[in-house]
Amino acid sequence: MADIVAGIATSHVPAIGAALDTGKSGTPYWKPLFAGYQPAKDYLAALKPDVVILVYNDHASAFSLELIPTFALGCAAEFPPADEGWGPRPVPIVKGHPELAWHIAQSLVLDEFDITIVNKMEVDHGLTVPLSLLFGQMDAWPCPVIPLAVNVVQYPPPTGHRCYMLGKALRRAVRSFDRPLKVAIFGTGGMSHQLQGPRAGLINRDFDTAFLDDLSRDTARLVAMPHIEYLREAGSEGIELVMWLIMRGALDDKVREIYRFYHVPASNTAVGHIILENGARR
Repeated sequence: MADIVAGIATSHVPAIGAALDTGKSGTPYWKPLFAGYQPAKDYLAALKPDVVILVYNDHASAFSLELIPTFALGCAAEFPPADEGWGPRPVPIVKGHPELAWHIAQSLVLDEFDITIVNKMEVDHGLTVPLSLLFGQMDAWPCPVIPLAVNVVQYPPPTGHRCYMLGKALRRAVRSFDRPLKVAIFGTGGMSHQLQGPRAGLINRDFDTAFLDDLSRDTARLVAMPHIEYLREAGSEGIELVMWLIMRGALDDKVREIYRFYHVPASNTAVGHIILENGARR
């Protein structure tokens, strides 16, 4: 059977993609950030996942105020990079895994977890920046990717509990697939940041550190955290962290932390990153 063997969480700051694409990753400002992701690149190179499920939020590239799915699963064979106003990122087309994606869609719906099925979708920096950070710049991504877009832009976003339970449903779906695939799941977005208003530029290291700690130590606290706490402590865009709970829900109750990284600044955002493995893997 297929199984989800590891979960990775990371920020998806658009300026990171711009730094890579314009050859600035080695400058004094950016070099410490990219150095912090080298252990993750090494880890994934050794893990060699057959498929990645990548949880991210669309930034008005595939969806708009005309259509706002809470959860949307990409079931297409490929997903081209979106033009976010300055042309598409010069990265490979994302190849999907339609067979597994459709199986997941069917399993989720029959598990009474409704999902929007998307058969044509462009993907923006929310998805491509994590791929660049975790795999590097390359001519083709090393494995198929199944995008799972979450609405954390337009009120009301899903609760952390709902996201966590979606992760558990994803785990059941993957494990019921009848091919021996090794699947990794990425949760992206965050950490603390606010892009507008009097609190623009907010960074809350204490909140971010506690969130990283509790992904493996006290998941129940994170699952119960209300929207208002994300807004108050992590800024208006800190709600993206609920997507990390989809990743966490897809893993075992007990996990092993393999690596973490935290860096400020990256644009006006706190960048966080963590690798978690199911306890039985090692």
